[in-house]
Amino acid sequence: MAQVGIFVGTMYGNALLVAEEAEPLLADRGHQVKIFEDPTLDDWQRYAQHVALVVTSTTGQGELPDSIAPLFRDIHDKLGHQPTLRYGVIALGDSSYDHFCGGGKKFDALLQEHGATRLGDVLTVDAAENPEPEEVTSPWIEAWATLLE
Repeated sequence: MAQVGIFVGTMYGNALLVAEEAEPLLADRGHQVKIFEDPTLDDWQRYAQHVALVVTSTTGQGELPDSIAPLFRDIHDKLGHQPTLRYGVIALGDSSYDHFCGGGKKFDALLQEHGATRLGDVLTVDAAENPEPEEVTSPWIEAWATLLE
């Protein structure tokens, strides 16, 4: 089974809640899972041969939260091609803002530029429609987990 690092970017705790809901769903399928609330480049690089799940909210201007922005910058500035990395993205946002789920979309674009392999589609979760994101994310995670096998 896969080793999965869940890299969290949260402002008000929803992304962390989603990560904490994902952990047992993935573990129940036999995957080894670790959550990183303030992820570093060293944490990220430990999963270069494995799987990363980015779960991030978005600030009002389409930016990443402070808890994950340094990791994004370090990946952008210090890492190059990452062809052995497999990943998924859960992007949390609010469609009433111009840059809906911009943080997660930016992370996905960066990883695509670096040659990483995305497993499944990016899941965008609209807080305006889904105030409890795990209602949408849990079924997605269960389906995504099958792509790791």
